[in-house]
Amino acid sequence: MEPIATALTIGQLASGVGVNVETIRFYQRRGLLREPPRPPGGIRHYSAEDVARVKFIKSAQRMGFSLDEIHHLLRLDEGMQCDAAAELAAQHLNDVRTRLQNLHRIEVTLANLLDQCRKGGKKVTCPLILALHTDEVETP
Repeated sequence: MEPIATALTIGQLASGVGVNVETIRFYQRRGLLREPPRPPGGIRHYSAEDVARVKFIKSAQRMGFSLDEIHHLLRLDEGMQCDAAAELAAQHLNDVRTRLQNLHRIEVTLANLLDQCRKGGKKVTCPLILALHTDEVETP
């Protein structure tokens, strides 16, 4: 992998980190990434620090952090506040575990309804469709 140059255009930055230009602009509008000054008659240039920041954002998104949480993490990173970052991560982990429990309940419900569908005859009302019509599906 080639090292990324330190004076990148927005297109080069986007390409270098595997996103599109509109993603970079979106991050700028959300306050996640600085918008470098435009020299008179010139184009904006991004640094290796900007590359690292976008990579951080994408990595945090893959971990399931929201953009608001990422914004908070970036501010914590600037002040090296590990305790606050750990607290945010612990809260996020709790949210992930809750979603997993909810997904498991959905999985069990769907599997049971699917099993009932497969056991039913061709002329019987489908248990899945019936459950959805009568709102008898247990939701998390």
